[in-house]
Amino acid sequence: MGLNQPNHLVPVPSNPLQIPAAPTVTSTATTDAGEPPIYFSLIIPTYNECKNVKTIVEKLTKLLDGSIPGDYELIVVDDDSPDRTWEVAMSLTPDYPQLRVMRREHERGLSTAVIRGWQVARGEVLGVIDADLQHPPETLLQLLAEIKRGADLAAASRHVTEGGVSDWSVVRRFLSRGAQTVGLIILPGVVGRVSDPMSGYFMVRRSCIAGKTLNPAGYKILIEVLGRGDIRWIGEVAYVFQERQEGESKVTWKQYIEYLRHLLRLRFARWPMGKFLRFGVVGFSGVFVDMGIFYILRTLLGFGLTRSTIVSSEVAIISNFLWNDLWTFGDISKRQPGKRQRFKRLLKFNTICLMGVIVNVLLVNLMFNDFGMNEYLAKLIAIATVTLWNFWINMKLSWRVTDVN
Repeated sequence: MGLNQPNHLVPVPSNPLQIPAAPTVTSTATTDAGEPPIYFSLIIPTYNECKNVKTIVEKLTKLLDGSIPGDYELIVVDDDSPDRTWEVAMSLTPDYPQLRVMRREHERGLSTAVIRGWQVARGEVLGVIDADLQHPPETLLQLLAEIKRGADLAAASRHVTEGGVSDWSVVRRFLSRGAQTVGLIILPGVVGRVSDPMSGYFMVRRSCIAGKTLNPAGYKILIEVLGRGDIRWIGEVAYVFQERQEGESKVTWKQYIEYLRHLLRLRFARWPMGKFLRFGVVGFSGVFVDMGIFYILRTLLGFGLTRSTIVSSEVAIISNFLWNDLWTFGDISKRQPGKRQRFKRLLKFNTICLMGVIVNVLLVNLMFNDFGMNEYLAKLIAIATVTLWNFWINMKLSWRVTDVN
């Protein structure tokens, strides 16, 4: 008996939050569930939306039947609503065979609800829309058009021409824009890729997020997809955010706090903190090597400032490489044994760090000669400035770390 038949809820996946790879779309291809693959799967996360769920299903069905008939599915994922939204949705399945319903009794949260829906979806393209009719269903066809043009991700935006909000208060507008500004400060490379990173109305090609471990917080899953997915081409479509017609708004201060946590989590997820801390310890030991050699050359032997800086930095680079190769990136080095491989790593490490030395020398001379700063303090500031550069580029080139989430 298929999952689309009445009185059969879609089982809730219990595995990690990863989207399986898309099945090959052919006339004979099937998924593990025995259902043929389709073009589009749209997730409708719900909680206490019994008054809206029938209307949203009717509107979406009418639109998609006219655009991609028989090649889509709607999946309501309900968090065990007290108003039994899931039960209302199930009662619709005899009339809407493309509708599937999941009832989550042990998990909560919009973002994870969307991912659980995507995990059981059959579509090549995966989407999400709110059930409260604040996202105009008509915009869905424009989003699909962007995907068909070649976009990896298509997002509905309130902040492009002809987009906007209907009757938001000044406070709510300020909070929304403030949240976006905070996002641009903490995570500019992700948040800055779209005009409306807070949007919960978008679709993405499954292939762009398949196999990625997603770890969302709160309601803003678009940021998670942008931060962890392989997204190249982004299309944006204007829409006007509507006021809720039925039910109560779920926006609270808790959502803004979770949004901030999510930004910070994504920010630090891009840095393998264990390796970075070890790199920092090694770098700290290099400070003593660098400063010690600098003292000997500059004070005891009377070498010039620039020469002392260059030589002391090079000695510290070699010392840091040996420790990093043995300890910080030891797991990588073991898979690349041999003197020749180690020498190659040293050359890469040295080249990258010498670029940092150039910055180091320029900063030391600038702070000492132009601003009259103590030469040792100037040296310390310059060392701190190039540390992040050295770690990030060396991780990507000298030691090819491919297992970082």
